[in-house]
Amino acid sequence: MNIDYFEPFSRALSRMKVALFKPFDLHKWFIIGFSAFLAGLTEWPRSSGSSGWRGDTSFHEFLGLPNKAWEWLMSHPGWFIGIVFIGMFIITLGVILIWLSSRGTFMFLDNVVHDRAEIAKPWKQYSIEGNSLFLWRLVFILICTILFSSYIIFFFTTASHLYEGSYSKGVPVFLIVVMSFLFILTAIVIGFISMFLNSFVAPLMYKKNIKATQAWGRFLSLFKRYPLYFILYGLLVFVLGILSVIFIVVAGLLTCCVGFLLLIIPYIGTVITLPIWYTFRAFSLEFLAQFGPEYELFPPSGESSASAPA
Repeated sequence: MNIDYFEPFSRALSRMKVALFKPFDLHKWFIIGFSAFLAGLTEWPRSSGSSGWRGDTSFHEFLGLPNKAWEWLMSHPGWFIGIVFIGMFIITLGVILIWLSSRGTFMFLDNVVHDRAEIAKPWKQYSIEGNSLFLWRLVFILICTILFSSYIIFFFTTASHLYEGSYSKGVPVFLIVVMSFLFILTAIVIGFISMFLNSFVAPLMYKKNIKATQAWGRFLSLFKRYPLYFILYGLLVFVLGILSVIFIVVAGLLTCCVGFLLLIIPYIGTVITLPIWYTFRAFSLEFLAQFGPEYELFPPSGESSASAPA
C-alpha cells in the first residue's frame, strides 16, 4: 500500500480553494465558519500565564504549598464557598462547550464532505453521533483529570517523604526527572488520542453512522496494521500547526496588529482563519481515504453535493 502525505494535503488545499474562493461567498464563509467554530470550541490554545513561582522560593516551601493553600481556604470559608461555586460554573460551562463542540464536529464534517453550508440539517441528522462523541470525550477528560491528579498527589507525597527523610535535605532530582518524563509522555499519548479522535474516529462515525466506541474499534484495527503511518501523520499535523501559527502571527504583524484584535473575537477569528480549519479537516479525510474505499468520505466526482454520505 502506497501511503502519501503531501498528495492528500495538496488535494485538501485544492478542495479548500474551490469551496471558499471559487467563487468567494461571504455568506458561505460565515455558515461554514460557524460549524468550524463549534467544532473547535475545545481546541482553542490556552495561555499558560504566570506560574507565580518566585525565584527565592525554597523546595521545602514548594512542597508545603498544598497544605498552606488548604489551611488558607479553611480559615476563609467565604472564599472557599466562592471558589467552589466558580469551579462548579467552570465545569458546567466546560461540559456545555464539549457538547456543542461534539455536535459541531459533525456539522463541519458534513459541510466539508459535501461542499455546502448548512447548520440545521447536520445538527439534527447527526445528533446521535454527536452525543456519542460528547459522552466519549467527557469520560476521556475525566480519566485524564484523575490520572494527572494522581501524578500530582504522588509527586508531592513522595517528594515530601524523600526530602524530610534525607539528612542533607536535598532536592529529589531523580523523582523530578521521572515524574516530568511521565507527565510529558502522558501528555503526548493524550495528544495523539485526541488527534486520532478528531481526524479519524469522528469521520468513521460520520460515514458509518456508528457510535464512538464502535468507530474506535474500526480505527484501532486499522492502526494496528499501519501504526507508523498514523504516527507520522500526527507529527506532520503538529509541524503544520506550528507553521499555521507562525503564518497567523506574521499576518497579524503585517496588519499592524489589527488582525490580532479580530482573531481574539471568538466567532470572527474562526471565520478569518477558515481556510486553515477547512484544509486541516479535508486533509484528515483525504489521508484516511488512502486506506481503502471503505474509508472514503468524499462523494465521487460529479455526484450531487446534496447526496447523503455512504
